[in-house]
Parts: sequence; C-alpha cells; structure tokens
Amino acid sequence: MSLSWTPLLLLGAALGALVPAGCCGSLTYFLCYLYLQEPEQIQRLSQSFMRGYLDDLPIAYYDSLMGKMEPLVPWMQEAEEERFQTLEWVFEIDLENLSKLNHQTGGLHTWQVNLGCELKEDGSKGGFLHYGYDGKDFISFDMETLRWVIAQPQAEKIKEKWEDHPGWSQRKKIFLEKTCIEWLQRYQSYQKEALQRLDPPVGKVTRKVVDDSLEVLVCQAFGFYPKEIQATWRRDGEVCHYVTVQRNMALNSDGTYYVQLSIEIDPKERDRFQCYLEHEGLQEPLVLALKEETATDWQIVIGIGAVLILILGYGILFLISK
Repeated sequence: MSLSWTPLLLLGAALGALVPAGCCGSLTYFLCYLYLQEPEQIQRLSQSFMRGYLDDLPIAYYDSLMGKMEPLVPWMQEAEEERFQTLEWVFEIDLENLSKLNHQTGGLHTWQVNLGCELKEDGSKGGFLHYGYDGKDFISFDMETLRWVIAQPQAEKIKEKWEDHPGWSQRKKIFLEKTCIEWLQRYQSYQKEALQRLDPPVGKVTRKVVDDSLEVLVCQAFGFYPKEIQATWRRDGEVCHYVTVQRNMALNSDGTYYVQLSIEIDPKERDRFQCYLEHEGLQEPLVLALKEETATDWQIVIGIGAVLILILGYGILFLISK
C-alpha cells in the first residue's frame, strides 16, 4: 500500500469503527486522539499518524516522518507540539508491548489507538482507550473498574498480563481523568478566545487596464477575522448586480482571512464605483475607491530617479578617472 493514501484511508475507515458512540458530536465536550501505526513494506519500518478532535472538529494532525504537529484550525497554532510527541511516545510503548504479547505472525499489520476524555456540564468526567488490530477492535480499557475488555480471543493473554500489574491501569486512569481533561480545557480556552476575536479588515482598490474601453477594478480586503464578510461593488451607491464579480477567499498564515473582488468597468465611469466592506469588526462599512496617483507622487518618483542617475554618473566618471 502506498503511504500517500493509506493513512487517510485507514484513519477514516479502520479508526472510524473504533470511535465510541457519543464521541465527537454529543453535547458533552470531548477530546479525541486517533492514532495509526503501520509498517512500510520496503524498508520494514513503521510510520505513525495521529489526528486530534475537539468534539467533532479536527484540530491537528501529526505524522512521525514530519516529526511535527500541523494545526488544522488557526487557534491550534498556540498548542504545544510536545503534547503530540508525548502521545506518540506513549502509544509506541503500548503498541510495542502489544506486539510482543500478541506474538503476531509474519506479514504486515497495523495497530490503531483511540484515546479520549469527556467533560460534562455538571463537571463529571469520563474517558476511553481502545486498541485496534488490522482495523478491528482488539482490547479496551474500562476506566471505572480498571479492567481490560477483550474483543479478540488472542487478546486474552494481554488482558491477564496488564491486570496482573494494577499500576499500569492506574496510570492510564490518571492520564484520562487528569492530563487529558487539562488538555481539553486548554483547547477549549483557545477556541473560545478565537471565537471572541475581532480583527477588522483593511483594504485597497487597484486597477488593471485591458484596453481603452475596458479596465478591471480589484478590491482587496485582508487581515480580518472571523471570515464572515459582506463585500460589494457599488455604482453611485447602488449595489452592482448586473456585472460579473469574482470572489476568492483565502486563509492567511496568521489565521486571518483575505478576499478580493473584481469588476469590469468603462474607464470613463471609474469615479462612480466604490467597494463596500461590512464586517462585525467594523462600526460602519469601510468604503474604498481607486486612489489616483497624484502629481506629487510622480514628482517624488522622478526626483528619486534623478538622484540615482546622478550618483551613478558620478560613480562612472570616478572609475574612468582612476
């Protein structure tokens, strides 16, 4: 199997079967981590993938080959990457123990882990930990009883081994009830702060000349959050419905958004068009029009050019005289 598509397929199919009912979509707050470890056929090495979810929202992705966490939402850029690396280290130890105890035969096999915690509105907490083997449930942890529940006969020896060491199960319970809940609350605070954030747009209008009878006015709005924005071209104050307007929405690296609108006009009517931007970060619409280059601007440019030419000329004369 090619590593270019296998992670996506298995995370969606194999791990999807391991997500407990109610996770990701309930009124209860959930933090879920889905982890997949698969072998690479040629070099016989393992590659692991992890995806984090806050409720039903994918928030981050981790690939062992990249060795870093990739945020899937802007506010996760604040998250500590070490958390994902810590989880990978814990999962690798668990799966190494599982592989030894399972006495797996030849061939290529995949392990999956589904770990998460829940926090209800009344303050009660819960957690879950499931291990899967080749896309099927294998063994899971009952946090209330500190017992292990098998789904495959070959998991019986693993159950006996782990239950013979109560400290192993107790550490899992502490992680789910304490550490995971702390992460959940931290991510909730990031999300809440992002939702309350208001960055108003700034913008400008430029033009592209097509020919003597046609030009394109381009309205650019950038640096705004959240992404909901109302942008329109208006002619003499009336919204333009009769022309083709192109819209492109993009996410900037800082988590803000960018959009541009273009409209084809007759250059003779240029002064009649304005771009209106309406956003919740603005107290009133931001009205933009094409800013004509003034004579002063041209004088500055010409003056700077003349100075540079003089400096260059003196430099050449100096070199010739040498």
